Amino acid sequence: MVEYVLGLARGRRLLYVGTASMEDPDTTEAVDGLLRGLAEVSHLELRQWPPDDLHGFVLGHDVVLVGGGNTANALAVWRVHGFDEILRDAWREGIVLTGWSAGMICWFEAGVTDSFGPQLAGMRDGLGLLPGSACPHYDGEDLRRPVYRRLVDEGFPPGIALDDAAAARYSGTALVEVVASAPGSGGYRVGPDGEEPLATRLL
Repeated sequence: MVEYVLGLARGRRLLYVGTASMEDPDTTEAVDGLLRGLAEVSHLELRQWPPDDLHGFVLGHDVVLVGGGNTANALAVWRVHGFDEILRDAWREGIVLTGWSAGMICWFEAGVTDSFGPQLAGMRDGLGLLPGSACPHYDGEDLRRPVYRRLVDEGFPPGIALDDAAAARYSGTALVEVVASAPGSGGYRVGPDGEEPLATRLL
């Protein structure tokens, strides 16, 4: 999956954003290990203050990779420092924006999250680069599917759900393909009428 993402980018300068995990050192170390030898990795740290020329720093990369954790907290911190608008500029400039869990749903208008407690809830204030809603961990957590289906049935924006080993690639706001790094994983369109499996290419 990492090679797939890097293959979409114009280069291999990757910025890891760990805001959602409170820039946890263990998580950052694990990400560095995953990417060692594959990409030139930098880290964005916002715990104290952003780096000088945050805009130039971010746009100097080819990929922005957002890690998992508390999506609502990450969005709040990003907005305080204007990082949300910088991500919009990066998107317009053709930088690949990607991530898992919180780093999946943050790009959409809405998403299913455990940001507010151990229970799952709908969140409607994502970055809105992509329309509709998103739900990660569709096959990895027992409550994800029923909660997302219930939320959409009750009026939550319809959208896309992904199993843990699957990814959805967008060009602009158009879904191009769904890929998976493990057999049996895939993606789904979820709307008021139910869910529809999406064609998935196994990497």
